[in-house]
Amino acid sequence: MVSLDNAVLARLEKGGKRYEALVDPDLVEQWKEDSSNIQLDEFMAMDEIFHDARAGERPTEEALMNAFETLDVETILKFILDKGSIQLTTAQRKARVEHMRQQIIHHIHSQAIDPKSKSPHPRTRIELALQESKYSVDPFKRLEEQIKDAIAKLKPLIPLSFESVRLAFRVPGSAYGSVSQLLRTYQKKEGWLENGDWACVIEIPAGMKGDIIGQVLKRSNNAEVKELSS
Repeated sequence: MVSLDNAVLARLEKGGKRYEALVDPDLVEQWKEDSSNIQLDEFMAMDEIFHDARAGERPTEEALMNAFETLDVETILKFILDKGSIQLTTAQRKARVEHMRQQIIHHIHSQAIDPKSKSPHPRTRIELALQESKYSVDPFKRLEEQIKDAIAKLKPLIPLSFESVRLAFRVPGSAYGSVSQLLRTYQKKEGWLENGDWACVIEIPAGMKGDIIGQVLKRSNNAEVKELSS
């Protein structure tokens, strides 16, 4: 359940009265798309509908029936989210937009490369291009959709290529635990060598190449790495 401090107001004006619910801002878009994947008590800070949530003013059953023809909280909440709006303070909106913007920049920086240099674009370059494109970050739209939208806006401004690379690593057996934990998500094959070394092949977005190699070398300075042809 989202805490009261982190919840935001979903609000609807209907029949001259206001109806509100306290919801998790991170789950709004997912709830609208398919509420069956989210438990109501995960989405709402309080399993209630209010006239004024901050003041604790609740509508009567008669008022709810007149407005929504039901007393079912989930049905009413769906109506409020579909027809109403999400109320954010200026500080809340600014913080959510900035957090989402940084996630978009991080994804593009780590996943894409400049096709000429075969290196990731610096974060600052991506950030400036995003500003130049006048892309407007939505505080509630799903991150995956916004990344696609942002990439479409950026491509006319900076060259972006979403290639993948295959890397082969070989590390001493003593480093197996920490290195395998790091690479497990990307592993295509792995095995133990006769001398006790551990080897694996991974496939990752090209933009992650330098970071992944650097992280492996921090865990095992005797590691060997080789980029494989595709």
